[in-house]
Amino acid sequence: MNLIMTVIFIAVALSTILAIVSFWLPLITPDQEKLSPYECGFDPIGSARLPFSMRFFLVAILFLLFDLEIALLLPLPWGDQLPNPTITFFWAALVLVLLTLGLIYEWLQGGLEWAE
Repeated sequence: MNLIMTVIFIAVALSTILAIVSFWLPLITPDQEKLSPYECGFDPIGSARLPFSMRFFLVAILFLLFDLEIALLLPLPWGDQLPNPTITFFWAALVLVLLTLGLIYEWLQGGLEWAE
């Protein structure tokens, strides 16, 4: 019981110290840029009806797609404990090949170039 109380005390003390330091350590010098909301590279003060760049939207969608790929492949290390792990690795490889072919297609079409 003494060990559990010691671990809890250390965890609470460390958390408290880190929380206090995180409030006092940074230099708080607010300016106009820090006080304005950040809206994905758009001007937050202007009109909301302005057209946005289609390239920005495409790159954001591609980022979400490849982020989802990581989430799909996350349980892969546990696939080797199945009775037949080759099926799991086959489907994972198929997903990777499909996403790689899609990335190559986007690259060849010029969809990944930010500036024209």
